[in-house]
Amino acid sequence: MAKIASASGYVDADNVTDLAHKAQQARDLVYSAPLPNDLQQEILNAFQQLQQLQQQYPEDLTVAVRSSATAEDLPTASFAGQQDTYLNIRGGEALLDACKRCFASLFTDRAIHYRLDQGFDHFKIGLSIGVMKMVRSDLAASGVMFSLDTESGFQDAVFITGAYGLGENVVQGAVDPDEFYVHKPTFAQGYRSVLRRTLGAKKIKMIYSKGNTREATHNIATAETERRQFCINDQEVLTLADYALKIEKHYGRPMDMEWAKDGLDGQLYIVQARPETVASQQRAGQVLEQYQLQQTATILVKGHAVGSKIAVGKARVINSVAELHQFQAGEVLVADMTTPDWEPVMKTAAAIITNRGGRTCHAAIIARELGVPAVIGCENATTQIANAVDVTVSCAEGDVGKVYQGQLAFEIKRTDLSDFQRPKTKIMLNLGNPELAFKHSFLPNDGVGLARMEFIITEYIKAHPMALIHPEKVADSHELAQIKALTKGYSQPQEFFIQRLAEGVATIAAGFYPKPVVVRMSDFKTNEYATLLGGRWFEQQEANPMIGFRGASRYTHPAYAEGFALECAAMKRVREQMGFTNVILMIPFCRRVQEAVKVLDYMAQLGLKRGNNGLEIYVMCEIPNNVIQIDAFSQHFDGFSIGSNDLTQLTLGVDRDSEILAEDFDERDLGVKTMIKMAVDGARRNGKHSGLCGQAPSDYPEMAEYLVEIGIDSMSLNPDTVLQTTQRILALEKQLGR
Repeated sequence: MAKIASASGYVDADNVTDLAHKAQQARDLVYSAPLPNDLQQEILNAFQQLQQLQQQYPEDLTVAVRSSATAEDLPTASFAGQQDTYLNIRGGEALLDACKRCFASLFTDRAIHYRLDQGFDHFKIGLSIGVMKMVRSDLAASGVMFSLDTESGFQDAVFITGAYGLGENVVQGAVDPDEFYVHKPTFAQGYRSVLRRTLGAKKIKMIYSKGNTREATHNIATAETERRQFCINDQEVLTLADYALKIEKHYGRPMDMEWAKDGLDGQLYIVQARPETVASQQRAGQVLEQYQLQQTATILVKGHAVGSKIAVGKARVINSVAELHQFQAGEVLVADMTTPDWEPVMKTAAAIITNRGGRTCHAAIIARELGVPAVIGCENATTQIANAVDVTVSCAEGDVGKVYQGQLAFEIKRTDLSDFQRPKTKIMLNLGNPELAFKHSFLPNDGVGLARMEFIITEYIKAHPMALIHPEKVADSHELAQIKALTKGYSQPQEFFIQRLAEGVATIAAGFYPKPVVVRMSDFKTNEYATLLGGRWFEQQEANPMIGFRGASRYTHPAYAEGFALECAAMKRVREQMGFTNVILMIPFCRRVQEAVKVLDYMAQLGLKRGNNGLEIYVMCEIPNNVIQIDAFSQHFDGFSIGSNDLTQLTLGVDRDSEILAEDFDERDLGVKTMIKMAVDGARRNGKHSGLCGQAPSDYPEMAEYLVEIGIDSMSLNPDTVLQTTQRILALEKQLGR
């Protein structure tokens, strides 16, 4: 002990070279000391007993030698990986050697640095070793899972990542894994479905080394067929989710777990469980922090966003541990991947960017604990970003993190929600991007008043639904090849559309469950549909698409009825198979009552009958005829959502796409406001819900106040205007004595 104390002596934690030198001296001293004879014998005896219990393995039993120290995996901070773990250890002699190396790892560079930061005495730390049979995930898959969403802190989801081979690649960030979400409340009700899936690249996998090689494991390239499919099936995802919920219930807190699938017995094993230490510690319900870019610039690279912050700084590309001394505090760390040895430098970084890794890798976990934004798995960050250039790292735009050229201006809004009152008027959100659902769920809200299907189709499907049904009509070979690439791995192209759309809508519904989420069926115009892959072969050119073949008129028309059937199949899956009965469907641009009857009859034929399983169907009130005949429309719908954009266009006769008439487009015009009041009065007269989901209350405070005065039931706002608009509505309701 005295020799180790002398060797480690005074350590300058910020001097990487000095730290490495003294840590190596301490490890050498521990490793050179022999294990006591009685301890050696006990280890060997226990190993023999373990071998006798594992007769199902045709080969010699191999084990993992794992460390567990008293200063890691705490409920408030994990800083995992401070000590070393050794995999695929075969035989008693190798086991004893691995135990010595594991004990010596109490003095790794990162462990010493961590203890200095935390104020722990180096010689009052205990380290134990767990020897576990190796789960043969080298022949199958493994990964990490959390019993909450790691980025937003949303606690109603299980987040699972996985890749082929041993789990070290996922933990270290050497591979871009598959990702899965499972929604806890609907799972508890008996619904067994995966909420959302993302296919990872999984370019390499770690397997056992054979023969007398120095390393017990090594990486090989993953076969192309494996890369194109998920590493585990849906049933296995659901089994893991069940494990996660049971473990979370046992410990009474959100958990961070490692899992492995054995390629020999086909079973799923949990190999580690520890408290989740970042998102669960945040007081998301108390202080809402919102980062927002105020400028834009060239995007250098994209990857997985970790956190929701924005940071600026000079980039510093570090290619190996040997270069860490070059890093200066406040710079943006750019690396292929990180390991625990990098933590002293990561602690001083403004942001972190890596080529490899997923959102549960080492770099991501440490970035969260440090509270710095990270963009992970960019593939080419170290070649696309030059040393010493200014960059802006943005994780505030959804799941995709972006690194911009230059230092861009941004703002941070902090709102204390601990005493934030709610108005009588329901405040709902306009939302199209599923990636933002969990994050925006923390805003004070009464649900989603407008979930736009168009964003999901454009971003996650990209192809025209009719092109997926009738690819033989797509006469462009390049477009056809793109469609085939998109739908590869699906039983048929139509299933690709249904699953992607269902997952997108379900993610939004999950974020706000059990509050209502109003999903508008597709409302592309013909010129917009034509831009989708294969779309130009199914769309006609129109002189004025804004008042052309759109909305309800498409749904039963022979030119699109099959496409609408796919939309309905997706919504039926969301409600009936996935359990999101909080989804309300809405029909846009319904010109005539006869058209409404025809569409509703067709939806009923497709399994979406109004009233069945609590299904409510709203209609957009955006055409003057909807207002004039509101009593008749009320016989067929459960509610009205006023679309102020189209209602203004058609009341004033102004094409809202026309730049030359932009000044004449004004939702505050007396005629438009009169139409809105007539709609609200008509809905109330018929006992139907009235809401407004247009841009007006987000852009104009006086319009929000007008809606309150006329007694509208709800208004749907853009997320960035919710807080200030809610405060104005509260003040007005107080004046009105409500």
